[in-house]
Amino acid sequence: MAPPVTQTAAVAEAPGGAAQPPQQQQQQRGLGSTISGIIRIAVFWYFASKFFSPKQKPMDPNHLMTNLFHKGESLDMWFYLSEQDKFNDFSNEGLLYWHETNIPYGVWTPESFGTRSLKYYPSETLQNNGSLYAHVFFARSGFPIDPSDPEYQPLNSFGRTHPVATYFPKREVDKKKSLLGSPKDSDESKPEVEKVVDKNSESKEEVPVEWVSLWKPNVTINLVDDFTHYSQSGLPPNIAPHLLVEPSTGNYYPTIYFNEFWLLRDKMIPINERVSEVPLNLEISPISMTKWQLFQQVDQSFQMHRSYGSMLDGESDELKRVYLENNPYLLGITMFVSILHSGFDFLAFKNDIQFWYKNESMEGLSAKSVVLDFICQFVVFLYLIDNDTSWMILASSGVGVCIEFWKIGKAMRIDVDRSGMIPRLRFHDRESYASNKTKEYDDIAIKFLSYVLLLLTVGSSIYSLAYERHKSWYSWILSSLTSCVYMFGFIMMFPQLFINYKLKSVEHLPWRQMTYKFLNTIIDDLFAFVIKMPILHRLSVFRDDLIFLIYLYQRWVYPVDKTRVNEFGFGGEDETAEKKLIIEKQEEEDNKKTN
Repeated sequence: MAPPVTQTAAVAEAPGGAAQPPQQQQQQRGLGSTISGIIRIAVFWYFASKFFSPKQKPMDPNHLMTNLFHKGESLDMWFYLSEQDKFNDFSNEGLLYWHETNIPYGVWTPESFGTRSLKYYPSETLQNNGSLYAHVFFARSGFPIDPSDPEYQPLNSFGRTHPVATYFPKREVDKKKSLLGSPKDSDESKPEVEKVVDKNSESKEEVPVEWVSLWKPNVTINLVDDFTHYSQSGLPPNIAPHLLVEPSTGNYYPTIYFNEFWLLRDKMIPINERVSEVPLNLEISPISMTKWQLFQQVDQSFQMHRSYGSMLDGESDELKRVYLENNPYLLGITMFVSILHSGFDFLAFKNDIQFWYKNESMEGLSAKSVVLDFICQFVVFLYLIDNDTSWMILASSGVGVCIEFWKIGKAMRIDVDRSGMIPRLRFHDRESYASNKTKEYDDIAIKFLSYVLLLLTVGSSIYSLAYERHKSWYSWILSSLTSCVYMFGFIMMFPQLFINYKLKSVEHLPWRQMTYKFLNTIIDDLFAFVIKMPILHRLSVFRDDLIFLIYLYQRWVYPVDKTRVNEFGFGGEDETAEKKLIIEKQEEEDNKKTN
């Protein structure tokens, strides 16, 4: 990939790797659902391949592949850096950056671990999208690795090459701009990948993707503790690509694994003509066979999710960041409560559907709040579409929009007006809602709260238009409305609180569903501290806690009204009278049988 070496890079040893400037991170969407999916797939895949793979017949030991080295055998290591992918310049000491001796293979002792921190000075070739490779060689202690050496023996040495400078497609350009024409906008939104449009054709063609060179500041070399006897005709598919087989004997060398599992993309350093030095942190250590395979399975599950569209680019790094930057005990608790969150979410959904399906009376319930909930869900759904969210999150939000519209049909009477050219939907209040004080109190609450909500929405939209950047006027409208849903959504819950206050009762509310939702908000509070998320979403989580505490206070203050119709359309006195009639009929039948 890189042209021949034209200049020699210099290196100076430093006490530690310099910290690179932080890169801009992508927004995380749908991380909660991704965590459980990734872990389940990885663990299931590993144990399924471990215990349920087809058992092979015993093979002749002469046809089995074994490790050429023994456990605990001492090895020497040489670490070279070169701009060539093939290396044979062993006599050039300027390319040797690390040499270790007497490293025991396959054992966990202090001598098996080693670290070194350097400062590397890129050459002009590397600064102009050149390549750089790490060539790592191992040999039995006392044996050379240079094939030109008279004492060289192929069975005593092995090595592997790994790129230290990698390439990624340049991140998509931020298409947002100041809608009011800020002078700074012209410099901030220059296109990086332009589209070439043929005026004589309707089709649009894109120029080839532009790639950028990134420096890996950490290189971790793991020697896999693997002494398995493999069949020459049936190598496991996850092992075969990494196994280095010696052709004359048919046996394999120890596996060298360059561990980049915890190397995040935003930790990599872009290399260009302005970069004069970069840090390089080297590490050598053993790794168990189980841990090595687990890393591979998790990486494969990440790729699978990305191919299915259920994970966006960068979300795997955000998931790894959760494990890197948080306390392991807190992560264990988070994984446990995430399972509870899924259970409570299902129970809340089930009881919500059950409540509205069986509800026959809107007495004491705010019908306008149901309509506002649908509008908010629909706005959030459009906002997710505008921001290119993964299909999994879109499907979940879309189902929520459909359910909220179904609730409107249960809270109000919907008729189809076909008198005009285009059929229209007309909404009418139900008799149980309009024939009592519920509608009056609901109208009063909505009237005053709509003024407050309108002022806040207009103020927030003007601020966003003046100081923030957007892709289009449509994007600005959606962004402003979504911000208002997050920031001021609690205002839409106040009509129900006002109705409860006026009626002095809360028995008409679906308390089972609300209880499960409150338990979920407690879990969301924990996620708000563990998982990186927008500040508006964090505020919305604590907002729900405050509203439910008010509901609990109202339930404690207002006594239970046995005569009020409950969520299933029955009153307490009616139920008691019905039970008395059933008991009287049973007594009459018993008397007839005895007579």
